[in-house]
Amino acid sequence: MQIKHQKDLRKGRISIPEQIYHITTTTLNRQPIFNDFLTARKIAITLKQSDTLGFTKTLAFVVMPDHIHWLMQLNENVKLPRVLKNIKSQSAKAIGGNVWQAGYYDHAIRKDEDVVNIARYIVANPIRAGLVTKVGDYSHWDAMWL
Repeated sequence: MQIKHQKDLRKGRISIPEQIYHITTTTLNRQPIFNDFLTARKIAITLKQSDTLGFTKTLAFVVMPDHIHWLMQLNENVKLPRVLKNIKSQSAKAIGGNVWQAGYYDHAIRKDEDVVNIARYIVANPIRAGLVTKVGDYSHWDAMWL
């Protein structure tokens, strides 16, 4: 099923070198496939591989049961759609199936926004969702400030 406004998500989307982005993308039909520990770890590894490949610098992420939040900085000469295509493709291969809903939400972080507070918001997602009472009790997150 395709999101009606999916093409609207791409309007005005540009890739700015060294820009920090908050990315959110969901699983196909919002299936909670990341409830499985090993599947969730494969997503975390795929995000870190994007850094190793020189595409991004991961600042923070959380893998929720049916979506991810990823705070990252885009490297030089890399386009945001290419990064997300790579993440989705590599993680689908690692998991062994179609994992992702088409499209994603991106928010370019403005200079007046506090990146550390955004990272805190991202990693606290499991608390707000009622999955844990402390961030440290959730296994599928990381932030460069810790």
